[in-house]
Amino acid sequence: MTTHDPHGRHEKREKRGQQEKTFPALPPAPGRAFARTWWGHAWLRALEDSALDGEQVRQGRQYARSGAVGAVSVRPGGLTAVVRDRDGTAHRTDVLVQEFTEAEWDRLLGLAAEESGYIAALLDREVPPELAEDAAAAGVELLPGIGDLDPRCDCGEWDHCPHAAALCYQVARLLDQDPFVLLLLRGRGERDLVGELEERSTAGAQAPRVPPADAGVPAVQAYAVRRPLPPPPRLPDAPGQPPTLDTEGGTEPELDVDAVEFLAQAAANEAYRLLAQALAPGHADRTAPAPLTVAEDAVRLTGEADDVRVRSRLAAATGRSRADMELAVRAWGFGAAPGLAALEDDWTPDRTTLARARAALSAAWADEEAPVLRRVRARWTEAGTGRQLRLGREGRWWPYRREGGRWIPAGPSAPDPASAMEARPAG
Repeated sequence: MTTHDPHGRHEKREKRGQQEKTFPALPPAPGRAFARTWWGHAWLRALEDSALDGEQVRQGRQYARSGAVGAVSVRPGGLTAVVRDRDGTAHRTDVLVQEFTEAEWDRLLGLAAEESGYIAALLDREVPPELAEDAAAAGVELLPGIGDLDPRCDCGEWDHCPHAAALCYQVARLLDQDPFVLLLLRGRGERDLVGELEERSTAGAQAPRVPPADAGVPAVQAYAVRRPLPPPPRLPDAPGQPPTLDTEGGTEPELDVDAVEFLAQAAANEAYRLLAQALAPGHADRTAPAPLTVAEDAVRLTGEADDVRVRSRLAAATGRSRADMELAVRAWGFGAAPGLAALEDDWTPDRTTLARARAALSAAWADEEAPVLRRVRARWTEAGTGRQLRLGREGRWWPYRREGGRWIPAGPSAPDPASAMEARPAG
């Protein structure tokens, strides 16, 4: 018998029941990373940084790799799955997550509806980092943090038992495929979310905007009201050619004409590249990269210069020898500014970053014999092989090889250390 509920709590429970979604058991995942997206990694950090017993987390990761986690049921506020021990004993395991309040949903949906790129990204199964940052600034933590994952299991273990940890690792794979899983945990299903976002976007487009009498009108709004913006210019077929400096009037003795002409052409090439990016579809929704430092730009320019004198002057201007500059250009070719930082930034990870690195190393060779690595700051060297891994500040692993008494960049970075270690030395 259902009693009268003046606050509508029974109706809310029925609605939540309709929102429950069940994902079939995923196949075993030997040797692969559990998270490939930034939001999947954030989910795992919430688990790994919260757990008081690292051994139970490690055992849970092995359970998840072996396929011990059954079908996963996702609902507002929690996850449920049956996780089996090695002897086949089944345990019901739950992980609870705090749902958003109506006020928090209102702020989050308002932010998402204001940016069409956010909606498009969500529909493409992407979570824009800018959305998470804007939400956090508005007091809504979209991704769980330390202590936000509340484990419950009938095995009787405390904290994150191996079964709860296995469920969290498996859910990281689901989040990679469908970030709406996270939003459902926070209280709203995909259909409801998409419908409300569409309503808000439509209402926002139709709502009249009446500025104060003494206020100006943004240019974009003025164009939208009076006439459409003109189409963007067509991209030229090639970069422009700067004028030659080889004139009959002569030049100052200290002026290196060839170097100046090279810099002018390099500037034209870079302007063409930036224009091509600006005219590409979806450019307005992308995050602008950080500007290069003078030292970084000198390395980029050296990679483009054919003239030996220009390369030498750029090396000297940055305090590098010719050999050091050639090594820097090689690192730049594998990863631009982050690749150069892996070569020259000999940094020391903090305790949290080091714990994550160790967890990644342990997971990378969980099912096979791991290489013996000796760490010095953020560099792990395999004894007797001339192979080294360097951890970048951005969290990626960079392969290096010992050649001629120097450590040489061996290839592009990888998200996991095993893939980076197996990179073939580039010629």
